[in-house]
Amino acid sequence: MLSRRDMLLAGAGAALPSPAVHAAEPGSWPAYPAEEIDLWPGIPPGAPSVLPREQVIETGSAQHPGRMVKGIVRPRMKVFRPARPNGGALLVTPGGGYSVIVIDAEGYQVGPWLSARGWTVFVLYYRLPGEGWANRADVPLADAQRAMRLIRSRAARYGFDPARVGALGFSAGGHVCGDLATRHDASLYQPVDAADRLSARPAIAAPIYAVQSMSSPLAHAGSRDMLLGPDPSPATRRAHGPAHNVTAATPPFFLAHAEDDPIVPVENSVEMRAALRAAGVDVETHLFTAGGHGLDLPGPAGEPARRWKELFITWARAQGIG
Repeated sequence: MLSRRDMLLAGAGAALPSPAVHAAEPGSWPAYPAEEIDLWPGIPPGAPSVLPREQVIETGSAQHPGRMVKGIVRPRMKVFRPARPNGGALLVTPGGGYSVIVIDAEGYQVGPWLSARGWTVFVLYYRLPGEGWANRADVPLADAQRAMRLIRSRAARYGFDPARVGALGFSAGGHVCGDLATRHDASLYQPVDAADRLSARPAIAAPIYAVQSMSSPLAHAGSRDMLLGPDPSPATRRAHGPAHNVTAATPPFFLAHAEDDPIVPVENSVEMRAALRAAGVDVETHLFTAGGHGLDLPGPAGEPARRWKELFITWARAQGIG
């Protein structure tokens, strides 16, 4: 069994014990949501000559699943529908150091929790930048842009307001979230259909214990290297750090991070907060004394960091999203 710390160290290139690898979903584990939406018709843009092979990597147990996914060649969203829609929707981007996607802890456990509170939730399987795709540094963002546009195009079908769609991301998925919020209008792919005439700007953005900076000493080296490749220039690192791309058009932010995070320094969120405030963008910030990377330390040491979800819910509702 691999810990969450092991997963993040994997993104930094550390050697790990060999986990169980499956080409398909293991039947004995909790079921994945059946409803899904493909992002692209056919093969996504910028595909390598040899396509990756999707793999599910077991890092926990059936009782406490911690699956990771890599080799994503069919970017898609898994849908969690609420019994009583509140009129809002959320795009959720799990983390994993840009080398995998941590689909259970930061996707399939968050999705039902949010949908039980009224949101229609779309958990994104985005392409991983180190798997041969052209324009690697923009591949996750292109998928997130396309996802937001498809979500809005389906608002009437799912029963939510297309103006009330937010983004929530974790760790490296928090970088996807922050990148989407600050570069939602970047032209990264040729329009596919009518959905691409819609805005990709989220109404709110919530990067949680997020990778943000691509420059030392703040950068999570594994995420940076997977996203930008070896030895990126200072200009490239700056261009892909969301704090450097904040404008007055950036949506309101919710930030949550633990001071004792051993993987992604809390200064990532501090720097992002400063950039948002300088641009006059509303930002709610929660920095916890303890919580580690994941804000889920067991027992009293994990309090109050584990209450971040309730804080987010209160804030999102105050923003009119839900």
